[in-house]
Amino acid sequence: MLELDLNGKTALVTGASGELGRVIARTLAECGADVAVHYNGSRERAEQTAQSVRALGRRALIVQADVTDADSVQAMQQTIRAELGVTDLIVANAVIQYRWTSILEQDLADFQSQFDSCAMQTVHLAKAFLPDMIAQHYGRFVAINTECAAMAEAGVGAYTAGKRALDGIVRVLAKEVGCHGITVNQVAPGWTISERDRTDHTEEAPDYDKTVPLGHRGTDQDIANMTAFLLSDLAKFTTGAYIPVSGGRVMPAI
Repeated sequence: MLELDLNGKTALVTGASGELGRVIARTLAECGADVAVHYNGSRERAEQTAQSVRALGRRALIVQADVTDADSVQAMQQTIRAELGVTDLIVANAVIQYRWTSILEQDLADFQSQFDSCAMQTVHLAKAFLPDMIAQHYGRFVAINTECAAMAEAGVGAYTAGKRALDGIVRVLAKEVGCHGITVNQVAPGWTISERDRTDHTEEAPDYDKTVPLGHRGTDQDIANMTAFLLSDLAKFTTGAYIPVSGGRVMPAI
């Protein structure tokens, strides 16, 4: 039987205090990884994530950082290295939330914030953490993208621009570090059901669901499962990929 075995690995999940990040962190712990739980503003929710990791018998370290700031990310890397050792697995999940509206009405600062939190986060994480991965000739990097990058729908211009910039960086990075045994991939969720939806009973979205070939929204666990797969050695020969987890709503063409 094939298993997602991350035993002996240390993972960093950025935005691990958020809806999706919490599930990804817990899933990686279920697969055997120790987890550095990153947050920016909500330490209380990060503590909850860390507790769920520890409840599975894995080590958890809470780390605060501004992922749009190079010095802050470098400091986070040093803290994780001192407490947990070399980071083997990275999930770039954090993103700045903003108001979705038309390009003509969007605040210019929103375009910059999306570029900084999507594209530059990946650059900062790569510069801080990949040297250790190169030294050990092993590493896995997964960036959370979005179906919006492929769909380019009205009302999401800043988000689409930031995530498309992320896509380019990931593809270049995959080619630059592949020779060191490091894979770099993207998971692209559709509109995902989170714990908030379950609490508010908003899992169904008929107008959206009818655009999904599988007929319904995916869950946070669906996204976490694909992320864990790409971090595992079952995907050791996959790099530079943009993998939609959107029920068929996005089907990249050859």
